[in-house]
Parts: sequence; C-alpha cells; structure tokens
Amino acid sequence: MPRLPFEVQSRLPAVGTTIFTRMSRLAQECGAINLSQGFPDFEADPELFARVQHWMRAGANQYAPMAGMPQLREAIATKLQALYGAAYDAETEITVTAGATQALFTAVAALVHPGDEVIVFEPVYDSYIPAIELQGGMVRRARLQAPDYRPDWAEVAALISPRTRMIMINTPHNPSGAVWSAADMAQLAALVRGTDIIIVSDEVYEHIVFDGASHESVARYPELAERSLVVSSFGKTYHVTGWKVGYLCAPAALMAEFRKVHQFNVFTVNTPVQLALADFMANPAHHLELAAFYQQKRDQFRAALAATRFERLPCAGTYFQTVRYGAISDASDTAFVEWLTREVGVAAIPLSAFFTDGRDEGVIRFCFAKRPETLQAACERLERFC
Repeated sequence: MPRLPFEVQSRLPAVGTTIFTRMSRLAQECGAINLSQGFPDFEADPELFARVQHWMRAGANQYAPMAGMPQLREAIATKLQALYGAAYDAETEITVTAGATQALFTAVAALVHPGDEVIVFEPVYDSYIPAIELQGGMVRRARLQAPDYRPDWAEVAALISPRTRMIMINTPHNPSGAVWSAADMAQLAALVRGTDIIIVSDEVYEHIVFDGASHESVARYPELAERSLVVSSFGKTYHVTGWKVGYLCAPAALMAEFRKVHQFNVFTVNTPVQLALADFMANPAHHLELAAFYQQKRDQFRAALAATRFERLPCAGTYFQTVRYGAISDASDTAFVEWLTREVGVAAIPLSAFFTDGRDEGVIRFCFAKRPETLQAACERLERFC
C-alpha cells in the first residue's frame, strides 16, 4: 500500500500493541506454554453449547433489544438479589454488553467530560487509562503496593479534588489477585459521601474468591450502589472469554446515560448466546462452584512453585498468581518474561505493563486457568530452570 499523503494525528500516541498480544505471540513462536494472557485452555460446560445451538435452530438469530434479552436481564437481576441483596430493575438498570471491556469504556465515555479527574489504582488493567484519556479526562493514580496490594485510603483521599468525577475500582484485582474487604468498602463509602463522585466497579472475577471469603461487591452496599456502575463478565465466569458477553448494572439515571453511548458503539449483543446464558444461569451452581474449581488450580500451582526460587505473593482471588523472581535474576521484568518464554518455555506477563510509568518491582504474573496437565508441564519446566 502507498504511504498516506498526510500525517495521522493519533489520539493515543503512547499506545502500541498490548503486552498480552505480544507475549501470546511470542509464546506461539517459541512453542512455550502460555500462562500469560488470561484465558482458559479448557472448554465450557457442554450444556451451555447445547443451549446456544438450541436457540440458533429455534430462529433467535436477529437483533436482540438494545439493552439485552429480557430473559438474561431478569436472570442477572435474580443473581444480584440472591448474592448481594441488591434490587436492580431488569428493564432500566441492567444492560448486556459486548464483554466487560466495552462496558468499562462505555461507562467512561458516557460520564467523563473533558477536564474531569478519574482516580485509578495502579497496577491497573490496561483499558482504563486510554478510555479516560480519549474523553479528555485527567488520570489520577493511587498506588497499590506489593506484596498484598492493599489500597492506601489516605493516599486516595489526598487525590480527591473538586474536579474528581469518577473512581474506578477492581476487585478481585487483576493483576495482583488481591480482594477488597468490607473495611475497604466502608473506607470508599466514607470518602465519596456527600460528593457527586461516580464509582465504576470492575468485578469480572466476582465468583473467583478463595479460602471461604466473600466477594464484597459495591452492589452489596446501598450507599455505594446508588452511585456505582458495576461490571461483570460471562466470559470469565463460564470459561468462554471469546464470546465477549458481559453486563453492567447501575441506578436508572446512570444507566440512561450509559445506554445513550451503548446504543451507538455496540447497539446490541449476540442473541442466541444471550438466551443460552439465561438458561444456564437458572442453575446457580454454575457460578457458585467456580471458587472451589479455581482454588484447586491455585493450590496445585502454588504447591508446584514451592519447588522453585520464585517468591509466591498472596492470591486471594482471580485466576492469576504473582511472584517475585529476584532470587533467579536481576533482569528487568520485561526481559525476564522474554527469557522465560524463549529459554524455559513458559510465558508470563511483567507487572510493569500495568504501571503507566513502567514501574518495575521485579514481579510477574502467571495465569493458572489451565488444565491440570498444562499446569504440571509448565511447573516442571519452571522447576528445571528456576
């Protein structure tokens, strides 16, 4: 193709290919076991596939309503009531989205104005900051510190100003695996009380919380729920990340603004998949048993890592395990994961990718949403070299 006859003025000049794409590509090139990008290497329940096929053959192949199929929104409302005691109206307060990332982006696009300040917690999932900057918002960063990655509420309080429009939170937290407590939610509620600050709560790993702990959704706390947009993901819950279906729930006034943008950047989401998910949700065990399922994988992976020189950091939720590698190498975290992929045959993600300034704390992230034999093979390689 010929070169453009003009220079493109990028709206995201500092953004390139994501670390997740780069590491997955490198893993494929090297024949490495991919524990970098967060997706399972096993299939979902065949019952879910059967329900999709049923609805396709039943003729449910045209546009769904913009907000989502009523059956699925009702199923979501039932789940939110059962788990968190939260009463969301399926008609006006729940919208089905094309995955969680679209929900997050649309929430920011609908509610952040040029010059508004948005507080995020670093290490931060990579989609948050570009969404804010594209709306002309100003990012304010609170720092989560290794090894436990707990929020420093005094720091957050110091970041709040009259221009603070939104706080974006993520629990259980990617990449650290930290899980916020009821005390954290009380601190957050105290900070926003009496303000017009909106909360966007990324809860895509809501069902993956370990050791008997409960997920403290903002939906559980009326004082927070009344100002929050809550995001979740069917892909994470039902092992179908490629389907890209999630949802967002919020008070009707916030949802009305969200839908103004949603109807133009997505409009609607795959109809037969929505109906299949509604059917599948009728059995709550499909999401209630997820914590035990992934805790077994976490425990297998952590036990195997004990035979290596990695320092295992706490993992209270998600399907990610962070480790320090200082006893193995003094290389940068990016150089280390590249070496790990090329020479050891296991791909991981450097945590510096989750810091805007590339802060390198000598920590990397593995994904353990894998079959037992995949985890065993990866750990055998790690034990030989690390």
